[in-house]
Amino acid sequence: MPTASLEDVTWDLEHLVDGEGTDGVDRLLDEASERATAFAERYAGNVAGLDSTQLAEAMTELEAILESAARAGYYAGLLFSADTLEPANGALMQRAEERETELQTKLLFFDLEWAAVEDGRADEILSDDALERWRHHLKTLRRYRPHLLTEPEEKILTEKNISGASAWARLFSELMSATEVQLPDLDAPVQLEVALSRLQSTDRDTRRTAAESVTEALQPGLRTRAYIFNTLLHDKAVDDRLRSYASWVSSRNLSNEASDESVEALVQAVTANYDIPQRWYRVKAGLLGIDKIADYDRIAPVTTSDEEFEWEEARDLVVDAYDSFSGELGDLVKQFFDDRWIDAPVRPGKRGGAFCAYTVPSVHPYVLLNYTSKRRDVLTLAHELGHGVHAALARPRGILEMGTPLTMAETASVFGEAIVFGRLLERASTPESRLGLLAESLEGSIATVFRQVSMNRFEHSVHSARRTEGELSVDRISELWVAAQSDLVGDAVEITDGYRTWWSYVPHFISTPGYVYAYAYGQLLALSVYARYLDEGESFVPRYLEMLKAGGSKSPEELGELVGIDLADPRFWDNGIQLVRDQLEKAEAAAAEATPA
Repeated sequence: MPTASLEDVTWDLEHLVDGEGTDGVDRLLDEASERATAFAERYAGNVAGLDSTQLAEAMTELEAILESAARAGYYAGLLFSADTLEPANGALMQRAEERETELQTKLLFFDLEWAAVEDGRADEILSDDALERWRHHLKTLRRYRPHLLTEPEEKILTEKNISGASAWARLFSELMSATEVQLPDLDAPVQLEVALSRLQSTDRDTRRTAAESVTEALQPGLRTRAYIFNTLLHDKAVDDRLRSYASWVSSRNLSNEASDESVEALVQAVTANYDIPQRWYRVKAGLLGIDKIADYDRIAPVTTSDEEFEWEEARDLVVDAYDSFSGELGDLVKQFFDDRWIDAPVRPGKRGGAFCAYTVPSVHPYVLLNYTSKRRDVLTLAHELGHGVHAALARPRGILEMGTPLTMAETASVFGEAIVFGRLLERASTPESRLGLLAESLEGSIATVFRQVSMNRFEHSVHSARRTEGELSVDRISELWVAAQSDLVGDAVEITDGYRTWWSYVPHFISTPGYVYAYAYGQLLALSVYARYLDEGESFVPRYLEMLKAGGSKSPEELGELVGIDLADPRFWDNGIQLVRDQLEKAEAAAAEATPA
């Protein structure tokens, strides 16, 4: 159970609005709106004629407008994430989103006019060092040229989004945040995150009853969530058709600065190695003393020890691990704790899972957790703080180049998790505890690489089916889900009837279609980067920090070059998967040495 001190680990969002609360949201949006109006009056119809100095002036002003709006939007969004059941929070977020949409329509002209500039002229302008701060962003915008519509059409789509896809995603979030699970041994229901954490119990009956209780809790709103999913699947199909994207995932690939071919190569490389998870699950069955594990056994501990970490212990361990790697990173991580940039306790109405919000360069990132004192939660804390230090170090790049494509976004988080994992492994004093950690590490890679690609395969099948078959029933979606999961686990895992509906709580399918393969991309990249660190030692640290500080100012290939990684090498994915296979072999060796559970 959370300690009293954990309950006090809540973030201070007032940094975003200068201590003005909800009034600050309206003030910031008013300022952004006024400046956007003046910006449009000055530059609309004139972008093609700007020289490099004038374009730099325009970009500086555009950044300031976007910063003000983003500070307001993040305040409202994070307030809602912390308590989705408070009506005032939902109303504030809706108001902020509507105001931000108005702002986007005022500024749409700029991206469209810049994308229309003749190639030779654009290259000449971008060669000027005055535009160094925005060069990659401006180049990236031009990649969307074949998929852009006219300005009136773009304005319509932007304004309708607030009552379309965005509204459906919010409804899904509210429904899931309100979902409670009644566990048989408790008097009061618990949040979904708490129930799911029981899948890490050492007791199989506890895992089974938790899974059954989750399935039961998902049942009442299942048709509603399926309708939301169907609506968003069709909405994306319409958008892809209007914008002439070749496939359901092409727009995501473009935003990730990845070609359709490279993503397909990743998917094929991972699916061709599904024997890795299947091999581990068979070993795990033996360790657990059963013939075949069920879906609810996949993340069960393989040893009898079920170590828990109070918040203070987790904090000290993570800070020390980061500090030992780099004093600069250690200081940043400590600041997250000291300055209230983290919200950690599980609460009714709080959004599930964990995330890091980059926010804006003029403030700082925020981390949301649902900390349940499990060892896995310590690694989640390390993971999200990896995102956090990445965001903090990239702030000088400005709001337009601070963030990376999703394919690079997991690099620092997985790397940070690996550092803390190494520290936990050092503490392991017995073969059993070492096995437990190696199993968790391997299962983390399986979940991030293989399971996420299997979910990508589910997305592929469900988007394709929706476009050819029309609205999909709950049973049809569940059928596609089970098919993708069955390909992943083969005959090594029993898929229970209840698990058929577990697709219905995954937020990425709703809010960020096509996102999930980026986890596999990022995990394999991060493992490769971490392997470089282990080979090179201290000399690697400055180049790693340089990569983080670059943010999204370079392409993924250029960022990889900074740390000696060649993302253009077709063997890269195979090399990354070999690192996971190495993890498997270490876990198998530890299993042979340790006493089975």
